Amino acid sequence: MKEFELKYGCNPNQKPAKIYMEDGSELPIKILSGKPGYINFLDAFNSWQLVKEVKEATGMPCATSFKHVSPTSAAIGLPLSEALKKACFVDDIEGLDDSPLACAYARARGTDRMSSFGDFIALSDICDETTARIIKREVSDGIIAPGYSEEALALLRSKRNGNYNIIEIDPHYVPQVQEKKQVYGITFEQGRNNFVINGELLSNVVTRNQNLTEEAKRDLVIALITLKYTQSNSVCFAADGQAIGVGAGQQSRIHCTRLAGNKADLWHLRQHEKVLSLPFLDSVGRADRDNTIDVYLSSEYADVLAEGRWQQYFSYRPERFTEEEKKAYLSGIRGVALASDAFFPFGDNIERARKSGVSYVAQPGGSIRDDNVIAVCDSYDMVMAFTGMRLFHH
Repeated sequence: MKEFELKYGCNPNQKPAKIYMEDGSELPIKILSGKPGYINFLDAFNSWQLVKEVKEATGMPCATSFKHVSPTSAAIGLPLSEALKKACFVDDIEGLDDSPLACAYARARGTDRMSSFGDFIALSDICDETTARIIKREVSDGIIAPGYSEEALALLRSKRNGNYNIIEIDPHYVPQVQEKKQVYGITFEQGRNNFVINGELLSNVVTRNQNLTEEAKRDLVIALITLKYTQSNSVCFAADGQAIGVGAGQQSRIHCTRLAGNKADLWHLRQHEKVLSLPFLDSVGRADRDNTIDVYLSSEYADVLAEGRWQQYFSYRPERFTEEEKKAYLSGIRGVALASDAFFPFGDNIERARKSGVSYVAQPGGSIRDDNVIAVCDSYDMVMAFTGMRLFHH
């Protein structure tokens, strides 16, 4: 297949639309089901690069959940605790512990479930049946992977009345070193961002605390690769082998940090016993449970706990999760990693990061206020590495 005609571009009025190889060669993909659209392909090709690079950097299967050309999360295939299985709604998936790829997607989808609603999925490895069983019951637009088992393909082809978008990509495809795009009829050309991110990038530790553990290096590498394919400005929090909070596309760095930190906090809070034991009615579906949990954990909790409201969701009225309880729970969290796609211009980013349990930081460095940022890290005994590499993505 040398070109593929699309229904339309970003919006229905943008016609005609297609994807093709400029040199006339074959596209490196096969479409096994559905008819992916313009934005689907943007998500697919960006997300595939992310999981491919994380797999190369860590040696472990990786999955990501993409929405509007940015990841909601990315994760490697580490086993999930019982609490995390419940928080990710996968505690009933038989054989989950035996499939690292399924664990990776369960983590990626479960990190920010509201943002992942209607996601595009990328898998670094051949999709197996267990992973497909998780995907089948979630609302999703499509998937890209280097292959599918027969059982997995049959399950995925049954989604959306047989119209689920399934793309198989050639894992050996290597793009041209120069890339082009047009804006307002004007062609832009640049070298592809082929910069390799791995643990060696974290060797320049600039804080008094030099103890960068192997687990912290792993999490920082995952966060940095995630940022490489996130719309800038962007900041990423990571823990336990996954991105737990992504702040994408903000004009201000501190707003990135606040957004990502708030998402990381919600990831932690979803694993609290008060949330895991919410007495949902059997009639409340998965998406509605996500929305209800989000409101329950917010300042608008009365919208689901008030008399006449809670009866729509719960078999009995649960206790409120107070601000004091949430702060106390979050105050005990440490060991979170934080990466930024460009330098932190002020120490306020570190102050906010500390409130979400950050102990390890990676950023390019190069601000005229680097000394201030380092000093704030030192005041909290954090470890910070300067990578010297900006990771803007537009």
